[in-house]
Amino acid sequence: MRYSVWVKFNSTGKIQVNGEDITICVKSKPVRGKANKELVETLAEYFGLPKDRVHIISGLKSTKKLVEIEN
Repeated sequence: MRYSVWVKFNSTGKIQVNGEDITICVKSKPVRGKANKELVETLAEYFGLPKDRVHIISGLKSTKKLVEIEN
């Protein structure tokens, strides 16, 4: 399933899911992929899946990302 994800940086790990839209807060700064790594880890934990089933399809350097989650 694909989701549109909006990321808020330097915030606590809060997730809001509204259909196929997700807003997520991550503590990490968007430097050297740290925020993307935290995003993948947080979404995997939220959906109860291994990290290798969560993929950022587009938006690696943006606050709006397209994320695919394999069931």
